[in-house]
Order: sequence, then C-alpha cells, then structure tokens
Amino acid sequence: MNWYLKVMKQYADFQGRARRQEYWMFILFNMLFAFVAIFLDGLIGFSMSGGEGFFPVGIFYLLYVLAMIIPSLAVAVRRLHDIGKSGWTYLIVLIPLIGPILLLVWFCTDSQHGPNQWGDNPKGMGNNRNIDQIGRD
Repeated sequence: MNWYLKVMKQYADFQGRARRQEYWMFILFNMLFAFVAIFLDGLIGFSMSGGEGFFPVGIFYLLYVLAMIIPSLAVAVRRLHDIGKSGWTYLIVLIPLIGPILLLVWFCTDSQHGPNQWGDNPKGMGNNRNIDQIGRD
C-alpha cells in the first residue's frame, strides 16, 4: 500500500526513476481499487452496461479511471527512465501486438545499474562508481 501512496504523492511527477516493485505494486492496488469501484457500481445500481456488454461500467469506476490516468502514465514513464529509456518510448504501445508485449518486457526488466540521466538508482545499488571498479583491475 505504501508504494501506491508513493505514486499518488508523485501524482504528475514525470521526472526521476521508479523501480519494478513500485510500478507493479501500484498496478496491483490500482486493479484492486478498480474492482472495488466496479463492485460498488453494481451494488448501488450505477452500472451502465448497455446492449451486449457484460462488463459493468458505472460512475465510480469511470471517475476512478479518469483520476488514475495521470499517475499511471507518470509511474510508467518513471519506470522506463529506470531502465534507461525515454518516457516517449511509452508510445510504442500504439504498435499493435508487438508494442504492448515489448512494453511489458521493459516493465519487467531490472533497473539500470548505477545512475543514469534521470537520477540515481532507486535501489541504491551501483550509485558509487568507485565501488563498482573494486576487484575488476
């Protein structure tokens, strides 16, 4: 839950880096809260499933999704920064089939060792270049 709150405190912060755990814990709690919103919509009767659709979409779910667009995008950009990619790389998701798969692989990739142009490694590993060279001579 702390990771979710951390992302919410950095609501529109597209600078810096986000480690894997921060990203995936945010995704987990985001999905849980979305399911709670769907449940509340169905319980109160706000679901607007029209026609053939089974997936109930109501006002609580709609408001939650709209509120989460910016923080979700911000944490995804910071996650891409953590592996050494520009935030604009997120647009690869627009390429059908290949884009989302490649983005998923990148989100599962470990942090870039040491600092990069977006800041120090959030894990704290490899931030001191002198220590990295010990034993390699």
